[in-house]
Amino acid sequence: MARYVVGIDLGTTNTVVAYAAPGDASVRVFEVEQLVAPGEVRAEALLPSLRYQPAPGEFAPGALRLPWSAGDEPAIVGALARRLGAQVPGRLVSSAKSWLSHAAVDRSAPILPWGAPDDVEKVSPLAASAGYLAHVRHAWNARFPAHPLEKQDLVLTIPASFDEGARALTVEAARMAGLPRLHLVEEPQAALHDWLYRHRASLAAGLAGSRLILVADVGGGTTDFSLISVRLENGEPALERIGVGQHLMLGGDNMDLVLAHLAESRLQPAQAGQAPQKLSASRLSQLMERCRAAKEQLLAADAPERAPVTLLGGGSRLVGASRTVELGRDEVRTMLVDGFLPAVGLAEKSKPRRAGLVEFGLPYASDPAITRHLASFLQQHADDSGAPAMPDTLLLNGGVFRASALSERLRQVLEGWRGAPLRLLENDDPDVAVARGAVAYGLSRSGAAPRIAGGAARSYFLALEGGDAADTGVCILPRGSQPGQELLLEDRAFALRVGQPVRFHLASSTGAGNAGQLVDLADIGALRLPPLAAVLPAGEAGGKGEIEVRLASMLTEVGTLQVACVAAKNPAQRWQLEFQLRGAEAAADSAEARLPVRFPQAVEAIERVFLLRGQKLAPKDVRQLRLQLEKLLGSRERWDLPLLRKLFDTLWKAARGRRRSADHERLWLNLAGYCLRPGTGYPLDDWRIEQLWTIFPDGVQHRGDSQACAEWWTLWRRAAGGLPAEAQLRLLEDFAFNVQADEKERRQRPQNLPPGGLDDMLRLAASLERIPGSYKVEIGDWMLEQLQALPDQRLMLWALGRVGARMPLQGSAHEVAPAEAAERWVAWLLTLDWRRIEPAAFAAANIARMTGDRSRDLDPALRQQVAARLREARAAPAWSAMVLELVQLDEADEQRVLGDSLPPGLKLLP
Repeated sequence: MARYVVGIDLGTTNTVVAYAAPGDASVRVFEVEQLVAPGEVRAEALLPSLRYQPAPGEFAPGALRLPWSAGDEPAIVGALARRLGAQVPGRLVSSAKSWLSHAAVDRSAPILPWGAPDDVEKVSPLAASAGYLAHVRHAWNARFPAHPLEKQDLVLTIPASFDEGARALTVEAARMAGLPRLHLVEEPQAALHDWLYRHRASLAAGLAGSRLILVADVGGGTTDFSLISVRLENGEPALERIGVGQHLMLGGDNMDLVLAHLAESRLQPAQAGQAPQKLSASRLSQLMERCRAAKEQLLAADAPERAPVTLLGGGSRLVGASRTVELGRDEVRTMLVDGFLPAVGLAEKSKPRRAGLVEFGLPYASDPAITRHLASFLQQHADDSGAPAMPDTLLLNGGVFRASALSERLRQVLEGWRGAPLRLLENDDPDVAVARGAVAYGLSRSGAAPRIAGGAARSYFLALEGGDAADTGVCILPRGSQPGQELLLEDRAFALRVGQPVRFHLASSTGAGNAGQLVDLADIGALRLPPLAAVLPAGEAGGKGEIEVRLASMLTEVGTLQVACVAAKNPAQRWQLEFQLRGAEAAADSAEARLPVRFPQAVEAIERVFLLRGQKLAPKDVRQLRLQLEKLLGSRERWDLPLLRKLFDTLWKAARGRRRSADHERLWLNLAGYCLRPGTGYPLDDWRIEQLWTIFPDGVQHRGDSQACAEWWTLWRRAAGGLPAEAQLRLLEDFAFNVQADEKERRQRPQNLPPGGLDDMLRLAASLERIPGSYKVEIGDWMLEQLQALPDQRLMLWALGRVGARMPLQGSAHEVAPAEAAERWVAWLLTLDWRRIEPAAFAAANIARMTGDRSRDLDPALRQQVAARLREARAAPAWSAMVLELVQLDEADEQRVLGDSLPPGLKLLP
């Protein structure tokens, strides 16, 4: 039995732990032992969520030993990491929590510290997060050896806006840290649970007159909003969470960054006619840390008029080369209060900008105005009359609101919208409130503390066989269902298809429903929600196409709907599904367009060519299939994603038929690649890619047909966006053989390696965006050698631009070629005549494109030079714009970079 309820706030800036035993009068903060200086350990309430990667020999033996370790720690976590990182920022891992929610990078890849030199050991955001939790576990177990942390009632907090991926990674980080069993609670809810627990003896008086509470939680890396309704039941307040905001990577870090940019402009003022000098990513990180300290000084109640910001020198000139500038109290307050909490109207919405704050690879919210995001949030939760939700009570949480200037501004804005005073719930210690509230939430689960309900606000129905055409649904979760309580529909049996793609169509209604009830969805005005596509493995079903199951549903404590298909004959066998409900009520899935009326005839045409045996087709009949499909379905340029993927699924079922003749193989490879391009962007594309890769080991069946070989490489180039890194590296081997093998090696060509012409190989290499940056340097340098012999190789110039791109279209930002190599390639491109060789101009623009991430961006002076040359060459204005500012490519330039068209309705986001 667990002795304690333990709450962990795994924050962007600090990790905090609190605990209580059932029956305790108050919640205590657990002080975490950590290194505060080499060889010095101290227990402190806050464990900075920072990790320092020491250099070999940087510290004397024993200097990094912790009480629970036998030797020195391989990395430093906590207070000493903060101190060392301020001096040597290139070795500091920070904001791991923000990276954990950044879907544009591989969060399990060793990418932090972002932009650090190659000699610095790197870790993944997942491993860094696990490291903080492991440190907490070791510190707790050293203090309470009889009650190890992994056996306590553990509650971990997450931002309310975390999506399923970030939540799953947080749980995985805990598992890696040796904490496999835990509950999750949203941070704004935890902050309110803390207030409720501290005022539990007088809740009725404390919330008298309150009907709607807004919890605004602005921490170091994220902004979270939650709405909690309050109603009276038997004279006591009953609370229920009714709305949460979207994920916003916006917080104190953004404020520090704004001040760092101001300080940087004063440290390194621009010279006449030249671009301002910019600090490296690691030096800017150091400056941000200094600005954070200055910000806290200048926003305090007894703030001085000015505060110094000192940037230390580097290497042996650490002190002698330091420089200092000053920030003024009034200018800082104006920049932060008016910039992040402007007095806007309730009708205003957040404004996406062409250029947002993007530093160290993180995609911060493009509009920094927290009040505009709040106005949008309240508008999204309008009542039946269309009036925005208007809270009468406010709870502020997060270190940002320690500054009275910021908390007062938010209160004033809300009172202006409301036209009446607002009740402010006191938060005595924002740094520890979330951890204490996690404990209070844990106590509430057993009835030992007030609880905020998060019951389902709607009834949910699963549409039966027939998808969008079906009108009948079965109620799988009635309105009011409480989180964590599984509901099994014992009286309803269903046939579940396994081992093949299936879609589960969900609908919701504000009306009540009974579990297992069959309803006409149209009659109750049910709203269709985005479907969930999945391939459920056959597993113990023995490869059967269908198996009888019962449905078990549960609303999770973080707002998702879990549906388990439980085998009727073996209840231990389950297939788990998870639906995201937040924001789903806004609109049904626009991608679920109806297929063309003549789609069945198209399927028959494909099957006639590739599947039907004992039927002789003339080569002309095979070659004319594409034309026949266009007559049935319209011009293929207008085939949308649902149609393309349905066609691919039909082609995949007929994949064996490609072996019948060279004509069959050429046609199948061409159509399959066209229908699957760009390999991602639609439900189950990862499964389709996985299936497609199974044909790679066999290679082309008709190896003597040059066109079949060319179509082979076109297929993989078109599907490359969905291929994992391992598959792309395998394709890279084939590229290298085809362009570099000598005559003797070519005579010993592997049987399953089709020959590829230079054009095909260039297009393929340009599409391999998930290979490491070091390989891209090798490819780019090889291309540069070829170009120096013959500069006007237009396809190779395009490929070089793609290999050196700062913003990959389909890969991860950490895999781009290093800026030093890219600058070398751009310098050579500048020697060409861009008016005569226009592809050189576009290649230079793509390589020099601005990202806002200093570890990826080229030298500002070089980018200015590229922009000037583009103007001289009378290139499209959009090209010079993308070199100087953050912009999205238009459709034409996007297709030019990709080297292919995109299916209608699909846009690649970097």
